[in-house]
Amino acid sequence: MIRPATADDLPLVRELWQAFNAEIPDEPWRDDDVEQDLTWLEQAVREEIVLLADDQGLAVAVRKGERLGFLEIVYVRPEARRGGTGAELVREAVKRLREAGAEVLELEVLASNDEARGIYERWGLKPVELTLWAPLAELEQRLAPPEGPTFGFVHVQTDDAEKVRRDAVKVLRAEPDIEVGSGWVRVRSDATDADPEQLKSLAKELSYTTGGVVLSLGVQRGVVVRYDLFDRGADVDEYLSVPEYFGPLPPGDAYALGANATVVARLTGADAQRVREVARTASSPADLPPAQDLYEELAAVMGLQP
Repeated sequence: MIRPATADDLPLVRELWQAFNAEIPDEPWRDDDVEQDLTWLEQAVREEIVLLADDQGLAVAVRKGERLGFLEIVYVRPEARRGGTGAELVREAVKRLREAGAEVLELEVLASNDEARGIYERWGLKPVELTLWAPLAELEQRLAPPEGPTFGFVHVQTDDAEKVRRDAVKVLRAEPDIEVGSGWVRVRSDATDADPEQLKSLAKELSYTTGGVVLSLGVQRGVVVRYDLFDRGADVDEYLSVPEYFGPLPPGDAYALGANATVVARLTGADAQRVREVARTASSPADLPPAQDLYEELAAVMGLQP
């Protein structure tokens, strides 16, 4: 049975409110405001819509404007759920808000509370806005202007420098800088320094046209090191020293940006243990060697000219 709460019900109202907060805690960076809420409930029982379903459920709704009603809470004890009690509480709150002149209902729900969100969506409630969050230290890092230079080289595992040059010209539509090393041809251009994605695309294309192993290796913004390793046009390994430097990633994607030492060793002749030691990843550039040093160490491990 749904009924309005009275002053005598205040202990029960507070108990149910606390049970809700214990089950659905606020985010850890927010101040604990439960005590203020418990004090406010005494006023709410007198002035707002506070409903009880016997001693098993609670709903609190308030007017927030001429047309707007707001559902502060709907809570049903776990043992009394799935019997329609929550819907009955909300239906009665909606009825009373309409009688008071409101036309629209809003409520807040945690993005992680999939069960509650599913229920509200079935009732016809739709998202209006999202509250986003980020740790300030990470946000400051990502909003900072570029700290240093972006540059990179494509290393082609071949001695045929002329073919590499011809193929690179077709991709870049410009003459690249070509240098021949020990078993590798190194390619750079202003275009690929300006655009790391074009550096990767050039490496992939040269791996396809030469039918061999090609590595793009460079520094981005002076703080992170990246490589992409290709074999016959297929992307077989990739590495970014700070996987989430450019934004959050799903766990699997972040993990994939760690070096695969076995693959690197097989295709470049590097020592797998040294690859593991050098090609480390971290959550911040501060946890790694300077990008230039890391870049040069990686090049040395793979036998490349930095």
